[in-house]
Amino acid sequence: MRKIINLNKNWHFCIKDKYDEMIDIPHTWNAIDGQDGGNDYLRALGIYDKKFDTPQFDHHGERVYIQFDGVNSESEVYINGVEIIRHDGGYSTFRKDITEVLKTYGEQNEIIVKVDNRPNKTVYPQKADFTFYGGIYRDVSLIIVKNRHFDMDYYGGRGVQITAKPVDSYKNADFLVRTWANCKDAVVEVEVRDQEGVIITTETSKGAQGTGDGYDDSLINKNPGASVPCDDHYKSFETSVRLFIKDVHLWQGIKDPYLYSVVVRLISEGDIQDEIVTRVGVRDFKCDPKRGFFLNGHSYPLHGVSRHQDRKGIGNALTPEMHKEDINLICEIGANTIRLAHYQHSQCFYDLCDEKGMIVWAEIPYISEHMPLGKSNTINQMKELIVQNYNHPSIVCWGISNEITISTREPADMLDNHKILNDLCHMMDKTRFTTLACYAMCGPFNRVAHITDTVSWNLYLGWYVPGLWLNDLWIRFFHAVYPKRCLGYSEYGCEGMPNLHSDRPRRGDHTEEYQAIYHEYMLECFERNPFLWATHVWNMFDFAADARNQGGDPGMNHKGLVTFDRKIRKDSFYLYKAYWSDEPFVHITSKRFRDRTSNEIKIKVYTNQTEVELYMDGTKVDVKKGKHVIVFNVPLDRSYGRSHEYKVISGECCDTATFRRVQYDNPEYKLNDNGDKGANWTNAG
Repeated sequence: MRKIINLNKNWHFCIKDKYDEMIDIPHTWNAIDGQDGGNDYLRALGIYDKKFDTPQFDHHGERVYIQFDGVNSESEVYINGVEIIRHDGGYSTFRKDITEVLKTYGEQNEIIVKVDNRPNKTVYPQKADFTFYGGIYRDVSLIIVKNRHFDMDYYGGRGVQITAKPVDSYKNADFLVRTWANCKDAVVEVEVRDQEGVIITTETSKGAQGTGDGYDDSLINKNPGASVPCDDHYKSFETSVRLFIKDVHLWQGIKDPYLYSVVVRLISEGDIQDEIVTRVGVRDFKCDPKRGFFLNGHSYPLHGVSRHQDRKGIGNALTPEMHKEDINLICEIGANTIRLAHYQHSQCFYDLCDEKGMIVWAEIPYISEHMPLGKSNTINQMKELIVQNYNHPSIVCWGISNEITISTREPADMLDNHKILNDLCHMMDKTRFTTLACYAMCGPFNRVAHITDTVSWNLYLGWYVPGLWLNDLWIRFFHAVYPKRCLGYSEYGCEGMPNLHSDRPRRGDHTEEYQAIYHEYMLECFERNPFLWATHVWNMFDFAADARNQGGDPGMNHKGLVTFDRKIRKDSFYLYKAYWSDEPFVHITSKRFRDRTSNEIKIKVYTNQTEVELYMDGTKVDVKKGKHVIVFNVPLDRSYGRSHEYKVISGECCDTATFRRVQYDNPEYKLNDNGDKGANWTNAG
């Protein structure tokens, strides 16, 4: 029904005195300098231009939109010299009707996109521990629709909002399908299909039910005291259709992420004018301050990771295959929740989260520093986030801000901004809860920590400050003071580099061994405090933060469980797999720490099996039982230079490692350049 034309190929890109080249979209100009340290990556005004043919369309019966899936961070779009749209925000979809411009000109058109990632005081983010890559880094396309179509002009949404909830003790389901269209006299047909494509039920509306922006902002008119701005300038025609599904198949997270397809058709004068297919899952959820997270009425402890989207040498200009690789790695570890930090991610990745059964925390980049001139931008980005992502069953909460108290000088205005966003989320979406992530130095009594429905903390106790035991103390203190408040850990972790090693690991050495010890403690800590509503490791993958200079590798944050290029799973990855995954495996840690000076070494094994056998050079040495972590103390040859192969076996699972005795420590294992000597990024200028 709709025609989509991809415009990714053959763009001319230039930045004065820096770049002048032909490129394809997705693209960023910071793929290299945004990852090499120095906090000096190019933040500039980039110009993209392209010639494209006018698509074949009915000038009287069809409309043409241009759509951008992600441009960072401010953009202006011109077609044939006419300004089409301006968009502030680097992570969401935006589009515009360009039909009249195409009609006015001939068969060929010129599009110019001005993309600006220079610092400013109005568009978030401006201060954060990650690189703000400039560029058109997601797809660009033309969408051709008939004159009568589902709404395409409201915050990048699709004009369809589906609420699918279980009823009758989870035996059946109620579907409420709300649509918005640009015509009043059409009817809407809704068809629900199961995962195999079989039609279950069909209902047809009785016509449009009035006008309105459709996302409950109109409620503000009934409440003069509300602080959330209303979109009175925007009107469309709303239709609601309700369907009842018997013997519903629930969306059960990673155990069974069952998805229905909802086909919505706009019909006028007997003809189909527009059609949209949306996948949905039937589920409900809640958080309990004493018992944690519940999915479909059952306890479902949330343990997972946070994800930044960038990659080595690529930045944010990802392909669908890269998104799939990321979700597969997250699934391999056994995680059941993802915090998508600190901005709206690709629709491709949200779809993958739906398919894999991930519980998702989605948030906007209101981060690190409140900007008084940026309030409207936070509101706009939140509306885009909710409108564009309402139908994803994976998403359970909207994140309002991250570490906002780091350098905020306007606490009153900041608190007001948070209240506006919190009210806005509840007004636009009554099915999900709100949350935010507090900075470690934000005390438990800070008012910002008590605005949203739940709260989580970014705490690095045992890394930036000594004392892993402080994590237990902090959790129990907050829970004792606020027993009715749902508490989570939104960030925790420490740097670990697979080339750095020590048999006496310590805080700040950036070794793979200390990172593993840190996470061993944290997993035990969370088992001792099961009331947390969710825990999210920081981070699943190493990521670029050009202001950093740590671990002898400037421009990087190495807290990931997997390296920036996705090629190396660090030992900590396998620790989490031992706790979370049902896939049988054994893993010998510190394999890359091959050269040892001691005549006795510790063979540490991460596994989800309960018994492991150890072999040395083919001879069985020992067998031990344990849970998650099993340790063998074994001798290493007294003569220097000789290697030994160690093998661990549990059932059909096995793993091997080779170690050798050397006289002197291998200097390659030691961190010689401390850079900022463990300082947090906030001190990096």
